[in-house]
Amino acid sequence: MHLLQPDANRILQNIHTTTLVVIHVLLLHAKHKVCMNKPVWTIALLILSNSFMTLAWYGHLKFKQMNWFSSLGLFSIILISWGIAFFEYCFQVPANRIGFREYGGPFNLWQLKVIQEVITLIVFVLFTLIFFKNETFRMNHVIGFCLLILAVYFIFKK
Repeated sequence: MHLLQPDANRILQNIHTTTLVVIHVLLLHAKHKVCMNKPVWTIALLILSNSFMTLAWYGHLKFKQMNWFSSLGLFSIILISWGIAFFEYCFQVPANRIGFREYGGPFNLWQLKVIQEVITLIVFVLFTLIFFKNETFRMNHVIGFCLLILAVYFIFKK
């Protein structure tokens, strides 16, 4: 008998598989010094990182709908979220090292931060629209996000 519900098992299995694949690719890159497109890798890893971050920060709000999680106390939920956040760091740290200029990447620290914030918003919007169907995405949200994208333009402007 599984302790977790089938949906939770599937989610955890997908997280585990994705994490192993990405870590394997990163280790191969480090071992063989494979030439790679650093901006693309940086952004891809930041997307993965932010996916875990969003799940850790907001996923627990849906736990009450899963039988096994619904009876857990706050401390247990914090530990589960912290465990999920570990995988955020497994992707975020390599993303910043690959992308940062002082490590041979294409971005300065300001650019990395703004890229990360825009990715965070995109991942959050998708997460909210998929998992929180009762939340409304309104025009003021779109305008606010457009202003943040303008921030990207100004940060990258020479």
